[in-house]
Amino acid sequence: MKKYFITGLLIWIPLVITFMVLAWIVGTLDQLLLLIPLHFRPDSLLGFHVPGFGVLMSLLIIFVTGLVTANVLGQHLVRYWEALLSRIPVVKSIYNSVKQVSDTLFSTNGQAFRKALLVQYPREGAWTIAFLTGRPGGAPARHLSGDYVSIYVPTTPNPTSGFFLMVPRQDVIELEMSVDEALKYIISMGVVAPTARKNSPPGALLQQ
Repeated sequence: MKKYFITGLLIWIPLVITFMVLAWIVGTLDQLLLLIPLHFRPDSLLGFHVPGFGVLMSLLIIFVTGLVTANVLGQHLVRYWEALLSRIPVVKSIYNSVKQVSDTLFSTNGQAFRKALLVQYPREGAWTIAFLTGRPGGAPARHLSGDYVSIYVPTTPNPTSGFFLMVPRQDVIELEMSVDEALKYIISMGVVAPTARKNSPPGALLQQ
């Protein structure tokens, strides 16, 4: 009985959690419908609620925004908008910080979170997975002697929280593991191990 019960749990738990996450995302995005006048909402036009319409609307807004800002006129509008926001004291700090992080993470030519590393943390002899985020810059870099890299050490099982460290390049080991594989390994607390594959020369990507 215990064996069958645990087997059933292993089937249902991932399905239920996945459904709950998707339901939360759809419900959150559906709140965008509140921005539409009442007589233009699907509920009023069709007479019944359409789940997921907010998701389609969000995707459409994102696509149209990218389409408009991809040309010269759109870029001028973005610069004007950013200049306007930069004049608002509190908004300026929040917007600029978030924009710098998002530009770094989602840039097609950026290196943030492109490489999985093996580092000793929180003490020598204890190893964990980390991600390369770049190289130290500004005032901190002037106080570091030698070749350093910036890394992010995520926590388990929630990788959205973690620690930012600046460590010597020779103290990190590059892994032949994709970011997705590394995240699965972290979230599963080491249960879902990545598949082994042929290694390239150690440190090849770190030298790029």
